[in-house]
Amino acid sequence: MKPDTLTTNTGAPVPDNQNSLTAGNPGPTLLADHYMVEKNAHFNRERVPERVVHAKGGGAFGYFEVTEDVSEYTCASFLAAVGKRTEMLARFSTVAGEHGYADTDRDPRGFALKFYTEDGNYDLVGNNTPVFFVRDAIKFPDFIHSQKRHPQTNLRDPNRMWDFWSLSPESLHQVTYLMGDRGIPLGWQFMNGYGSHTYQWINRAGKTVWVKFHFHTELGEKNMTRQEAVRMAGDDPDFHLRSLSNLIAGGDVASWKFSVQIMPTEDAATYRFDPFDVTKVWSHKDYPLIPVGRMVLNRNPENYFADIEQAAFEPSAIVPGVWYSPDKMLQGRIFAYADAHRYRIGTNYASLPVNRPKHARVANYMRDGAMRPDENGGAADNYEPNSFGGPVEDATYTEPGYALVGATTGHFEQKTARNDDYIQAGDLYRLMTPDAKDRIVDQIVNHMGSVQRAIQLRAVGNFAKCDAGFGERLARGLGLVELIPEPART
Repeated sequence: MKPDTLTTNTGAPVPDNQNSLTAGNPGPTLLADHYMVEKNAHFNRERVPERVVHAKGGGAFGYFEVTEDVSEYTCASFLAAVGKRTEMLARFSTVAGEHGYADTDRDPRGFALKFYTEDGNYDLVGNNTPVFFVRDAIKFPDFIHSQKRHPQTNLRDPNRMWDFWSLSPESLHQVTYLMGDRGIPLGWQFMNGYGSHTYQWINRAGKTVWVKFHFHTELGEKNMTRQEAVRMAGDDPDFHLRSLSNLIAGGDVASWKFSVQIMPTEDAATYRFDPFDVTKVWSHKDYPLIPVGRMVLNRNPENYFADIEQAAFEPSAIVPGVWYSPDKMLQGRIFAYADAHRYRIGTNYASLPVNRPKHARVANYMRDGAMRPDENGGAADNYEPNSFGGPVEDATYTEPGYALVGATTGHFEQKTARNDDYIQAGDLYRLMTPDAKDRIVDQIVNHMGSVQRAIQLRAVGNFAKCDAGFGERLARGLGLVELIPEPART
């Protein structure tokens, strides 16, 4: 079969792709060689800005299938009937490292899902942990800065990390996850995923419930030790990307069982923890997991840049039957994610093939902007209201409200049992096996070894408030005699 003729970006045939047009031999090169200019100018612009967070990652396509009837709780169309399948895309990532970072770095993993539903795209942007480091979006830039490179040395600095964490006790729960076994999964297909935030589900009668999302890997949760991760970072820094890609290329699939926790709306006011605080979990004893469906990834990207690098996930992409909660971190992300995409890949990012709805028609008055890849609304008018048949709002899709109480003001939190920063981190540590406790102590001592003593004292003091034995073991490992109980110092 004869190959296609190489062309310029405007479709003209290219006579020579090996030698530039020159004035004689050996040259110089002529500016009239428009293809050489086009080729190099495009090359200079190949990279879009990398994501500020979640820069290093990969993903795959597949489907979501409903296995249980949840119409009692939500009218979301993609959850409407047992057996219904919805096309989807998943992207997994590390959080703090740049594009060149090793996949096996100790870091939370992003767990971002895009469902191509008939009511438009639904994005669920979570992590492989059910909680997060901070509960308020106003703290997010500071948290990320503490995990990134030092302004002077351009090195990541454990002093900065532990300084922020130790001054922000709300981070203890997530740090305990991060420093434990789940801090380094064996592969993306071997980790669980969580929506983390609390959302609202709405059924056809308008009744609402609060909901949390859980994805449990069907391949079994598997993790790496610190030593294994360090070795793999040298042997294959793209280990997780390669592992998932090879799994699917070999004819296997990565799959997860999807379940939810449901909280009746009226319980939120009296539950023992603030149910909208993303640094907290809901007890499974209080709100057991309810099976919903199954997520299967079975197709690798055709082109990484087009399918993964340009993929844009945002909590603002929701569908009827799903709404938000008063979670302050979630409220900030509704703005921040879409704004990041407009900066990184342009104002028309939602029109790119990977981000366009596949089973819903886009009908609005958004027009123009750089790199518009579609028909730009054609001849239709671009204002509303109009008399020419343009799209109009439909009040039947109005989301039910929820009551808000209190003055409109920033306020310092009063510490109560509902927002205690120590209980759940301690519970997580106490759930660990003896071997897992040994590993988390070893990891924290190793990670904090070079940290300034004052920061060590503050951080370990916080862990001691979570669990006295946990704190004592860390104090012994770091030689912090002041924090070891008097009778136990000998």
